[in-house]
Amino acid sequence: MRTLIHSIKKLIQVEERPRQWVAGRDMASLNCIDNAYIVLNDSIIEDFGPMGQMPAAIEGPVERIDASGRMVMPAFCDSHTHLVYAGSREVEYIDKIRGLSYEEIAKRGGGILNSAKLLAQTSEDELYEQALARTYEIMGRGTGAVEIKSGYGLDLENELKMLRVIRRLQQTSPLTIKATFLPAHALPAEFKGRQTDYVDLIINEMIPVVAAEGLADYLDVFCDRGFFTVEDTERMLMAGMKHGLRPKIHANELDFSGGVQVGVKYNALSVDHLEFIGPDEISALSGSETMPTVLPGAAFFLGMRETPVRQMIEAGLPIALASDYNPGSSPSGDMRFVISLACIKYRMLPEEAINATTINSAYAMGISDTHGSICRGKVANLIITKPLPSVEFIPYAYTSNIVDTLLLNGRAAAGERLIRN
Repeated sequence: MRTLIHSIKKLIQVEERPRQWVAGRDMASLNCIDNAYIVLNDSIIEDFGPMGQMPAAIEGPVERIDASGRMVMPAFCDSHTHLVYAGSREVEYIDKIRGLSYEEIAKRGGGILNSAKLLAQTSEDELYEQALARTYEIMGRGTGAVEIKSGYGLDLENELKMLRVIRRLQQTSPLTIKATFLPAHALPAEFKGRQTDYVDLIINEMIPVVAAEGLADYLDVFCDRGFFTVEDTERMLMAGMKHGLRPKIHANELDFSGGVQVGVKYNALSVDHLEFIGPDEISALSGSETMPTVLPGAAFFLGMRETPVRQMIEAGLPIALASDYNPGSSPSGDMRFVISLACIKYRMLPEEAINATTINSAYAMGISDTHGSICRGKVANLIITKPLPSVEFIPYAYTSNIVDTLLLNGRAAAGERLIRN
């Protein structure tokens, strides 16, 4: 069945020809149509344009949605989350308030190791129910596609448990979901002083099993000071690539780690965090197929230094933004708040931030050919906003929920209401 959304105040992020990403100065440009319509054919965008060019008749039964005063834009693509986790870590939040750093909390057995302990004590069914609730939470805020990482298992049994929960979410949620295997998120306590042995375990046992079961699209490594070295990372990435898992990297959150350069060397789909970026990292990323992905929520929550986004854009790089939704360093999956943080803290223009949370973040999770913009033939994952005065209002009203209705695969999935006539 076809759906006609008409009288749209502004149709945002439209493309006649699909692009992989938007980079440099082009990020400040956001193609829009005022007083527009869009036609969906089941789950696919079929046509769009100004109201003056809307077809007088549309073949077959048609559901009509009046979007007067409202804007329509692509649903957010969140390319970096850890939303499958057990419980919460608000006690560490108090430690942060008292002045302890992320690394100090980790050295005391908190952080990722704390989440790993909780996850081991939680059944797969309970883990699934907790994660499912979070998927509906982020849909209510406009997310239509999400990458979910493992990384709180830290042994084969519990990493598989996480990845199987992600697969269940793929099967039961209307979200588009990509799965990333992150066994090298932290060093398990029992491997203290034996990091090479744990890397060997990942390479020789974990990666082959995960790949054989088809549980992951990508392999991620936390390559940073106090976690895994460039040498460790290279070994794991090569092993993953042999099993068909394209690399992604947690890099340069805590220091200049070499993580960006090793990610580019092995054609990582994205390198994420990037609080520590200089000329060498920018040079490595220039001309590569690796998307630099910034996580403003984590830097905000942890009080960390901010990625030099303006310098990166001026150098011609693309930028993706993601939420890093996780229990320890970014307990929020609200991508509209990520846009606000990007504008307020990183001096990104609203147009740049919207590009970074749609087409560029779609690329960072490997789906920009089907998601991230309004283009004929792409998947109809769309936000119908509440009545808004302008595009600039999206980051300006930083705690307001702008979502009236979220359409996933052309069907209403979340929101308050649909206006029909």
